[in-house]
Amino acid sequence: MLKKLEIKQAVIVEGKCDRVILENVLSPETAIVHVNGFRVYKDKAKLQLIRRYAQSVGVILLTDSDNAGRQIRNHIANYLKSHALENKFHHVYVPNLLEVEDTSIAELHRRLEQFNNCQLSIVNCQLSSQLTRQCLFDAGLIGGAGSANKRRELLRYLSLPENLSVNALLDALNKCELREEYNKWFSQA
Repeated sequence: MLKKLEIKQAVIVEGKCDRVILENVLSPETAIVHVNGFRVYKDKAKLQLIRRYAQSVGVILLTDSDNAGRQIRNHIANYLKSHALENKFHHVYVPNLLEVEDTSIAELHRRLEQFNNCQLSIVNCQLSSQLTRQCLFDAGLIGGAGSANKRRELLRYLSLPENLSVNALLDALNKCELREEYNKWFSQA
């Protein structure tokens, strides 16, 4: 049995079933907020609650990797950005085409632990520079013949959803836990 993770950030998920699954992964001290799917678009009180968590402890957006999950994730991210909280939320992704509730507890534990370990060691994470769209262009991942296929290969290698936008990919790559894996993939490509 895996030890439950203690994460200081509130974890934002789509629905009640996602919350129930995460209660098997996270300690009771970790806040888990479900947004009731697309109802979050009209639920001002829920958005304000998420904003309060972001201001105080930060939030992790953990939605399904399908289009609906991506739309909900982007809606919440844009809401937080509109309140100048772009540095107070982080993305954690489930494997391609899976829903949070269908992802194994071991896999959820691994991804959240990976995020948590990165956050604990972020001070020691010395990146020479942030990756930019120009870096992805130079690597042949955007803007060229075959770039979409090459980007899909990278997303598969990193176990990220294949429908991830370029900006979301950059955000993920600029986190220290994926930068090293990207460098390894790039050296093999």
